[in-house]
Amino acid sequence: MKRHQTLQDLSREHHSALKLALGARRAATSGDAGKIAAAIASCADVFAAELEPHFRIEESSLLPAMAQAGEEALVARTLREHAELRTLLGRVLDADADATTLLSFADLLSAHVRFEERELFEVAQQRLVPQA
Repeated sequence: MKRHQTLQDLSREHHSALKLALGARRAATSGDAGKIAAAIASCADVFAAELEPHFRIEESSLLPAMAQAGEEALVARTLREHAELRTLLGRVLDADADATTLLSFADLLSAHVRFEERELFEVAQQRLVPQA
């Protein structure tokens, strides 16, 4: 289903998140300390520049509207996963971080994007966007 224009920017931003998750997964499974370090640095940069602002937009506009439409379970899952991703990023950036933590972050980020695209945005489009 084509995204309504009100969700298109958020949906486009998911491409960058999926690229980040793929790169982190590849680095984590490579066993190469240099690749892991580079992926960790990339996670920090992309999260600060793109993912955190993306989360804030969803949390300040989309999710309150979804809650008002009665979609509390979707809102709760989204907020829980945002919090888990923030926590995992903190663990990834810890000096003792290892490939396992990076892989956990990559897996959750990828699953979260797919959840938003397949469930959250689909319901938002049906419930919040006037049908033409």
